[in-house]
Amino acid sequence: MRVVTGVAVVSEYVVDLDFADGSTRRVDLEPFMWGQVFEAVRRDYKVFRQVRVDAEIGTIVWPGGADIDADVLHGDERPAQRLSSSQP
Repeated sequence: MRVVTGVAVVSEYVVDLDFADGSTRRVDLEPFMWGQVFEAVRRDYKVFRQVRVDAEIGTIVWPGGADIDADVLHGDERPAQRLSSSQP
């Protein structure tokens, strides 16, 4: 399991991430931000910029409970797929 230790917003939906293993990644998060939990994050860049590391769970989080698995962010796992093309 990967652990995120740092996050910096680079541009809209793009962040630089630091991991406990010493690696870094620049990640475009837009493809991972779907479903109702990410609605406010996608809609308002000010909310997106509130991203932070939650040390307890070892990944990035936003107000309202949205988070993305650290293994997915590191590139080790594939994210879950959308259930239908009608989901935002």
